[in-house]
Amino acid sequence: MRIKRRKSKVVKIGKVAIGGGNPIAIQSMVKCATSDIRGVVKQIRELELLGCAIVRVAVKDLRDARAIAKIKAKIKIPLVADIHFDRRLALEAIACGADKIRLNPGNIYRKQDVVEIAQAAKRRKIAIRVGLNSGSLPGGSLKGRRPAESMVKSALDYLKIIESCNFYDIVISLKASNIFDTIEAYRLISRRCDYPLHLGITASGSFFSGIVKSSIGIGCLLLEGIGDTIRTSLTEPPHTEVETAKNILAALGLGAFGPEVISCPTCGRCEVDLVRLVNDFQRKLNASGRRLNPNLKIALMGCVVNGPGEAAAADMGVAFGKKSGLYFKRGKAVKKVSFSKCIPVLLKEMGG
Repeated sequence: MRIKRRKSKVVKIGKVAIGGGNPIAIQSMVKCATSDIRGVVKQIRELELLGCAIVRVAVKDLRDARAIAKIKAKIKIPLVADIHFDRRLALEAIACGADKIRLNPGNIYRKQDVVEIAQAAKRRKIAIRVGLNSGSLPGGSLKGRRPAESMVKSALDYLKIIESCNFYDIVISLKASNIFDTIEAYRLISRRCDYPLHLGITASGSFFSGIVKSSIGIGCLLLEGIGDTIRTSLTEPPHTEVETAKNILAALGLGAFGPEVISCPTCGRCEVDLVRLVNDFQRKLNASGRRLNPNLKIALMGCVVNGPGEAAAADMGVAFGKKSGLYFKRGKAVKKVSFSKCIPVLLKEMGG
């Protein structure tokens, strides 16, 4: 199945182009104070190695805004300034080299403030994200409307102000913690404009609940061809957000970030610690970076029942016994391998 993506205009965030059929860009957000330049740079470099294409920082005061210039000098990927309440922070972040400004229409809504920011962004040739959250909408927008309708109305009203400055390098997000409100909002806005859409479920929660909600909400929209860039907003370290986003895109055939590992859920027939083996193998793959063919499918199976037959779609794999494993390729047994050599044999065959 090939997903037919919604047509949208192209907007550049630094050197990264989103929309217009470009690859869906993964985003995350730094989780320490922006004024902590060393800590921010460390997190961003780690995220970049994982495949993060765009990163956002919180700007809560002028000190944070002014740190952007020093951070930019030490990183390669585009930097987005997350602005709330104070237009001066947006203006300072723009002056200090931010590649995009995220504005929240729920707390920066005076027309003269929005116009001033749009004009500054236009002079610097950077983008603006109109970032709506269902929990912080402009006053009165909820009256008599469903949350999704309120977000869309607020976004369209905000767009009119920005577009009045002949400014069109715009990205839109309409996030709610409720999956159904989020999906409805993106469906509605996708019919009303052709700006690139940044997907996410806001405040989705910690590891399990957040991953599940983000995967369902974002995945549903991507299946419909909606979405040009994504962030999985988790109460977890930022690397978890990027890894989750990569897995969502890979599962939908919208990105390849390394060989795909398939493994059985284990049962009473399994005589090895398959959980540990799979996790160790995945870490080795991650450490191999981009040297390995990202289109490979590798199977790690806990017994012969789940061996070559059920993993016939895999390019190669191992069905583990207690002391040895059966190495197979494309559903056909090749040879038995001693337990300690199973993983090294796989990595060697993969070219790692």
